Amino acid sequence: MSIKSTVILTTAAVITTTGRVSAQETFGQCRDRLTQAAIERGISRTTATDILATVEPLERVISADRNQPEFVQDFASYLGARVTADRVARGRELYAENRRLLDALAAEYGVPGQYLVAFWGLETNFGRVLGNIPVFNSLATLACDQRRSAYFTDELIGALRIVDRGDAEPRDMIGSWAGAVGQTQFMPSVYLSHAVDGDGDGHANLWLSSPDALASAARYLQSLGWQDGMRWGREVRLPAGFDYALAGRDLPQRLSAWRALGITTTSGDAVPALDIDAALIVPAGSDGPAFLVYANFDVIMRWNRSEFFALAIGHLADRIAGAGTLARPPRQVRISSQDMADIQQGLNAAGFDAGPADGVPGPATRAAIRAYQRSRGLVADGFADAELLEQLRSQ
Repeated sequence: MSIKSTVILTTAAVITTTGRVSAQETFGQCRDRLTQAAIERGISRTTATDILATVEPLERVISADRNQPEFVQDFASYLGARVTADRVARGRELYAENRRLLDALAAEYGVPGQYLVAFWGLETNFGRVLGNIPVFNSLATLACDQRRSAYFTDELIGALRIVDRGDAEPRDMIGSWAGAVGQTQFMPSVYLSHAVDGDGDGHANLWLSSPDALASAARYLQSLGWQDGMRWGREVRLPAGFDYALAGRDLPQRLSAWRALGITTTSGDAVPALDIDAALIVPAGSDGPAFLVYANFDVIMRWNRSEFFALAIGHLADRIAGAGTLARPPRQVRISSQDMADIQQGLNAAGFDAGPADGVPGPATRAAIRAYQRSRGLVADGFADAELLEQLRSQ
């Protein structure tokens, strides 16, 4: 979708009195509506008008929203680009350098330091890459786009509030394409509710102070429900002939039940018979790693709703704490979003409901792939690869 100042855009949240918007509006009209909405929600007229009068739509922001790496990369590519040897080494160094602070945060918030360093590493490469997009431009662009207008309207007003209350100057509000800011890439609403002073100078500065960023991350994770004393999950081995229909975050079982099914640790020991729920995730199919994930994995996904991201956080945290590489690394599979759309279309044509052919493999698509594989006597792991694509194209 190309965005220029005269392009017709729609928004779904800026008319708060009715919950509806006009069918079509220009970016300029949307910008005016956002300004009025901000004023009505307590932002000073000067801040709202001065800042929003200058915002411009950014085509690259819409492109980034439609092509997030979690949607267009396979797990091997995603993990390999994020949990690198250099990042693990740097993470271990920073963990040691900040050990006193991290131990204090673990005592106060219940979140072990290796997880805080992992978030720091994945979000901004330990504070080195904070983003280069003016936040008000990115958030106004997304607030005037149909896909998640309500959410980004709230975040835009949150960003205005950060400036309005004196926490930052407009020129300081530089961040990611989605409007996240600081060394742990907080959305404005998260900044407003969870930013804390970690270095004792009386101010929370998530851009320049790593102690502030780490303390704020710990506080945020605690608020999301982090369970003290519990890990995120673990890599496991599955027995021969395992039924992959049991996999998925929506199908948790007690850990003792997985143990009874013959699932072991990577060293071959039976998984602990603990009285906790665990779900099985197989992000790269039957030829890749398998993971049992626990409640804290769900907490990580409340930070970022991507299984790939949560697995990368968990694995990086383990590596920072001294663990080795995965016992069964994922294989790389080149499936583009168009290939995935073709797979979905082929499944639907064959009578297996994969949902809309949108190129994004959700639960319906994975269930349809499993059903198709089972009907052909294949390993029903729900994983899309080049062989599946060729089969469906040739039918």
